[in-house]
Amino acid sequence: MNRTLRIIERTALIVFLAGTSFAADSAILRNGFSIRHQHRQVIGTITRLYVNADDASFVDIPTAEIDHFEALPDDFPSLAKKPAATENPSRPIDLNDVIENASGIYRLDPDLVNSVIRAESAFNVRAVSPKGAQGLMQLMPQTASQLGVQNAFDPQANVEGGARYLRELLERYDFDLIKALAAYNAGPQRVEQYGGVPPYYETKAYVARIVRDFNRKKLAAKTVTQSAAPKPANKSIASPASKTRSHTYSTQAKASSPKATN
Repeated sequence: MNRTLRIIERTALIVFLAGTSFAADSAILRNGFSIRHQHRQVIGTITRLYVNADDASFVDIPTAEIDHFEALPDDFPSLAKKPAATENPSRPIDLNDVIENASGIYRLDPDLVNSVIRAESAFNVRAVSPKGAQGLMQLMPQTASQLGVQNAFDPQANVEGGARYLRELLERYDFDLIKALAAYNAGPQRVEQYGGVPPYYETKAYVARIVRDFNRKKLAAKTVTQSAAPKPANKSIASPASKTRSHTYSTQAKASSPKATN
């Protein structure tokens, strides 16, 4: 019996060290937030949570920020259908649903919103910057008030407010993503002052970090799509590119769409 237990424990350890799980689980973070995922992979100090089974979308979380994992039931509810106040109020809000809903409302690519959140707060709901920016998308109190966000630490309100602000910036700069991200970090006044990305190391690094993460997601999705698509027999057929899903961006493409300096 003891030998059997040791074999089971050793097998479990090997599976854990391999760093990959294919169960439909929810990662419960130390801050009480949860991220639903199809499977996961440990990469150094980061745990990559694959949102979809095709690996086209993922979230990188510092492993130290993950408290534990929970198996999800088949009938796990989505925030697309808001539960009544009496329905399991202790269940953590799922970040995937929050991002998908906010992105849908403001016609943004969920992967872009995900990348902004990762750069802003590393998915820490209670994050506060030295300058006072708050929550997942690091809204300054004045900006949050203008966006109608009463509680910047409310994940759903924060992401919806941040997504709205990002959409406003994109429209303001004719959908120039680089300028929009620079304005989200340093403020629109700085972007207009310098006619593009301001010459601040923090802002340049911020824009590059988000573009790199966003491009990585888009390239992963493109690779999955290409591997799944049947190859033409005699000629190649070029398909029109999606306006949001198949674009990648370069920080060098343009000189330089919302949030105040955090």
